[in-house]
Amino acid sequence: MIASLNFPALHASHSAIWFAHPGEPAVRISKGEAISRAAETPLIMLNAPLVAQRLGYPELSGLDLLELFAFIHPAQFMVPTPMGLAKALQLPLPFRGEGRGGGQSPTLDLQSPLPTLSPEGQRADSPLPESAIPALLHAAAEALIATLERPDWPQREGAWTGLQALARLRWPWAGLASKHLKQPEKAERWLFSRLPEWEEQAPRPQPRQITLAENDAEAQLEALTGAGAERREGQRQFARTASHIFAPRERRAEPHMLLAEAGTGIGKTLGYLAPASLWSHGAGGTVWISTYTKALQRQLSRETERIYAGEAEFRKRVVIRKGRENYLCLLNLEDALQGGFQNRAAVLAQLVARWAAYSRDGDMIGGDLPGWLTTLFRRAGVTALTDRRGECVYAGCPHYRKCFIEHAARSSQNADLVIANHALVMVNAARAREQQGRPTRIIFDEGHHLHDAADSMFAVALTGQETVEMRRWVMGPEGKSRGRRRGLAARLSDVASYDEAGGRAIEAARIAAEALPGEGWLARIREGAPSGEIEQLLAAIRGTVYARDESGAEDAGYGMETELAELDGPLIAAAMEAARAIDALHQPLVALGRRLEVLIEDPPDWLDGPARARIEGALASLGWRIDLLAAWASLLGRIGGPADPDFVDWLALDRVEGREYDMGLHRRWLDPGKPLAEAVIKPAHGVLVTSATLKAGEDWTPAMMRTGAVHLEKPPELFEARSPFDYANQAEVLIVTDVKKGDMAGLAGAYGRLIEAAGGGALGLFTAIKRLRAVHGRIADRLAQSGLPLYAQHVDPMETGTLVDIFRDDPRASLLGTDSLRDGVDVPGDSLRLVIMEGVPWPKPDILHRARKLAGGGTQYDDMIIRARLAQAFGRLIRRADDRGRFVMLSSAFPSRLLSAFPPGTPVRRCTLSEALQAVQSGVSARGNEGARIDPVTGSGGEMR
Repeated sequence: MIASLNFPALHASHSAIWFAHPGEPAVRISKGEAISRAAETPLIMLNAPLVAQRLGYPELSGLDLLELFAFIHPAQFMVPTPMGLAKALQLPLPFRGEGRGGGQSPTLDLQSPLPTLSPEGQRADSPLPESAIPALLHAAAEALIATLERPDWPQREGAWTGLQALARLRWPWAGLASKHLKQPEKAERWLFSRLPEWEEQAPRPQPRQITLAENDAEAQLEALTGAGAERREGQRQFARTASHIFAPRERRAEPHMLLAEAGTGIGKTLGYLAPASLWSHGAGGTVWISTYTKALQRQLSRETERIYAGEAEFRKRVVIRKGRENYLCLLNLEDALQGGFQNRAAVLAQLVARWAAYSRDGDMIGGDLPGWLTTLFRRAGVTALTDRRGECVYAGCPHYRKCFIEHAARSSQNADLVIANHALVMVNAARAREQQGRPTRIIFDEGHHLHDAADSMFAVALTGQETVEMRRWVMGPEGKSRGRRRGLAARLSDVASYDEAGGRAIEAARIAAEALPGEGWLARIREGAPSGEIEQLLAAIRGTVYARDESGAEDAGYGMETELAELDGPLIAAAMEAARAIDALHQPLVALGRRLEVLIEDPPDWLDGPARARIEGALASLGWRIDLLAAWASLLGRIGGPADPDFVDWLALDRVEGREYDMGLHRRWLDPGKPLAEAVIKPAHGVLVTSATLKAGEDWTPAMMRTGAVHLEKPPELFEARSPFDYANQAEVLIVTDVKKGDMAGLAGAYGRLIEAAGGGALGLFTAIKRLRAVHGRIADRLAQSGLPLYAQHVDPMETGTLVDIFRDDPRASLLGTDSLRDGVDVPGDSLRLVIMEGVPWPKPDILHRARKLAGGGTQYDDMIIRARLAQAFGRLIRRADDRGRFVMLSSAFPSRLLSAFPPGTPVRRCTLSEALQAVQSGVSARGNEGARIDPVTGSGGEMR
């Protein structure tokens, strides 16, 4: 034991609280005693916010091992649990001593070998007793502190400088760490001088026109899968068919398009990577591979590593791209490090700076920044360190040549494969800064989400928050606002001073922006004293929504809405005044944009390099704001006039738990496939849309509509490969009939008993956060007493990716969540053997859904959505050939017509909760004959309709 490490350790779970001094047995204490001890002396703990929540003591602070790990091992993955920490630090296990039941607590055996692990990294031995965890925390702290003295510590550079800054901020670990970290002989380089710079490259020539032979695509697939790999005919046929999208285009606006449903286990990733990598190499072009979830982006990154030999070649040929708001902004970080952040937020900035020096690409959301790091800093989020407000000044930034975003953007222009997300691909296709950045060969994986992504991309919202951001962008900080934000006049000071026409446009825009809502707008509206034309409109919208909403959301505290129809005179008059205010801002910004273009094309004498950089940066962000103002004007012009059949318009008041936070006008395309086809698909040369649940039924028509393919002159090619899994013997669907709807105690009891019967490994899916929290609150303690940890979205202070990592790492853990866990969660093996749904995932009956349901065939439209959701939820269960599990639906009213959502051959039966518990406990291989069998196609065999 390091002599200076003489602090007690504390571990809190839903079942007990354990406390131990170094080298002494752990004792079980009460919450009150734990809080008292925490107030007396610093305690070593793991994930302080989670411990604080379990103690009911929000102000808990201490020596959090996660913070120390982030400082010593930046950009390194670690599951934030005791076992995850032990694995990351390669601590010797297991422990000696008694198990879970009382008596003397185990102690760490430092001479024991590492535990036996399964191929998935799971422990093959018994779970770690909770009473042993304080000893583990002491051992982890000792190992981390000892790392500071190791001469081969790879993240040493910058540590001493960062630690001095953290000491000034009174970081709890600073005093102890300083005793073991020597000052370097020469001064360390400042972070911003260590980061590499990107270099300008010649524009890439357009790709050669080549045709891939199907046999060549299949041969490339064999090379990627490797010798001795299982021969999967569906995968081979998929690779051959996917090669068709890379053929030369025959006519303008008529791309080669393929819709492919490739069932789970087909191996669709390598199926399309084979022809994609073959074409990019032969043609010298870039293939954009688009996903919807960050989890699949990470998986694709791993899969593509086998294509290119060596890290350097891989990083040159494969680039991961996300939206700007995902990346660390170096200018924001510099501001934070130099006093822009205070207290705990300043500590976060220092730890992020440590990470930035070792990050692969600066991706803060789903990249190599640990997802748990930012959740350790309550009320000190990461958003201020990214470019979420579109304020980037591009070439005017002193860190422009080291910018993570610019690195990724430039690398993607010469990459073979760009792994992006649906939103970014659409943005680049619709309004890329350069023609060269527009994707022309696109593979949309997770294609069942393409409709939702297009729906968001092409939406328009004129709300209070949106207009406040527009005002801030034009006028800069007002009142007590702090930070580096600058208005147009400050960012373009040279133009305002030396160019008369440009100066007039900037001043006119500044004056016009005063009509937009400013600080305190929401309070003024609630008090009945709106200021300016836009606030007057928002106040009228609020009053109309309160008067007309019939959803019952007012009493429940949820958001409210009403359709944009039969409006009264005051609201129409307010909309006309607001339209004039929007136009008054739009005109000078258009004039300014034209003037800036002239200055770039014919630069005057005063336009030096820095001024030109500022102008180019302003132009880059000016264009889409001009487009946004035009969209707002169009939406306001609709009020009082005839409805546009292509759009759905409505008024909304956004609330959370009864607290209003925004309000305004909303517009969505009735069919988002139209703008998707026009802006993204038609300009491309080849497009593949694939998913395991693209159809979610037998008919291709819904997939044609939701991918925009129905709007193309040239019809797409269709491909289907069924999953190779033996669902008849690997899975079973149980529809429980005796859990009453609305009975919260009964629902919680069903979840708890099912999780106990399965021994953990359960994914519980909910359609409402309120019910999720209620169920978690009722069963978490009981399950913990049985050694079954339970985690939950919207309850535990961790982001979703971290919760999934924990769930995947512990086969006895269970996880409760909502929609985001229904899709894109890949947990193969024993960690996921039971999926529980509280009920049928009906679509939310809002105004937008009502309009689309009316246009899409009524009940058939609803069924299409529900089948897709059920198919995705069921798809979490069986991820590989040796997986086994059950899917339990707690709904007696489950319609038989929806059973086609499950894979053909999957046994489905209706039973009581007791029968379901017996089935879950016995395992898939021993199904029994109890309950009523249901044919998943015809629905016969039960009483459901």
